Amino acid sequence: MSRPAVAFAMQPERTRHVLTPELLSRLGDVARILDEAPMTSFDDERAKRLLAEAEILVTGWGAPLFDRAALALAPHLRLIVHAAGTVKGVVNDCVFDAGVPVSHAAAANAVPVAEFTLAAIIFAGKQVFRFRDLYAADRGRSRTHLLQGQPVGNYRRTVGIIGASRIGRRVIELLRPFDYQVLLYDPLVGEEDATALHVEKIDLDTLMARSDIVSLHAPSLPETRHMIDARRLSLMKDGATLINTARGALVDEAALIDRLKTGSINAIIDVTDPEIPHENSPFYDLPNVFLTPHIAGAIGLERTRLGEMAIDEIARFVEGRPLHFEIRKADLEKMA
Repeated sequence: MSRPAVAFAMQPERTRHVLTPELLSRLGDVARILDEAPMTSFDDERAKRLLAEAEILVTGWGAPLFDRAALALAPHLRLIVHAAGTVKGVVNDCVFDAGVPVSHAAAANAVPVAEFTLAAIIFAGKQVFRFRDLYAADRGRSRTHLLQGQPVGNYRRTVGIIGASRIGRRVIELLRPFDYQVLLYDPLVGEEDATALHVEKIDLDTLMARSDIVSLHAPSLPETRHMIDARRLSLMKDGATLINTARGALVDEAALIDRLKTGSINAIIDVTDPEIPHENSPFYDLPNVFLTPHIAGAIGLERTRLGEMAIDEIARFVEGRPLHFEIRKADLEKMA
């Protein structure tokens, strides 16, 4: 059996370390690489030549939308593997309608997000950022010694997980060795599944009121937009922390800023809406906010895990084995 032809589509500057020389060598054992340089557009002559021959397309961050016009240029296409998380904005519905299988590496991207979230939960419970600020401001330990006697720390803290997504479930798994009580809100999770996860399944309002730390892991959908609104933020107990590594649109940010300005809650925010807050946003300056530039997902060397998963899927496909991470069209409705 001849090796299928493979082409790449992604932004090189955004996908360094995804396809390492070692992974390209592995791919070359099972497929014929048409050109190691990825396409960044499907409109130029080079792209048209590659798509005309490609049987497998590997996409990544920054890939152009593979729409009906691109599909028409790829008569031999048999598989698209996305070496990143969500395929929304990368693969058009027409691909699914044409029966071309689509796979993605969201499970690989979930690993560093869950790790980041675990660290955020531990730091939030320990009030690490507050200790840091007091220590730096005082150049001494008088106030930090006093704070150590307050009810801080992670022993028997209550953590509320919103969304038993791939990442949410991984966070729950990582929390298991610690002395946390874990609450879960997810309308799609039944009692049997919650028992298997070792969590207490409750409604969202109760979770917001009972949790010391609330961590968001729900998809960004029309029905989840601003699910964390002013009323639900008002339910959070004084001193609680909101962690968002999911999507900025889940939170009414104006309402969150209002609550943060009172100093009564804290926030660890990796994602915002818009993706980059306005330069005058209070998120940059509020002392009870720890803001990061969307780094919870795979960055740097963590990206190689995405490439490994993509190459593994291609090998399974070439060998006639079932894909592990295939996406169906219906899945898009509940994906981030």
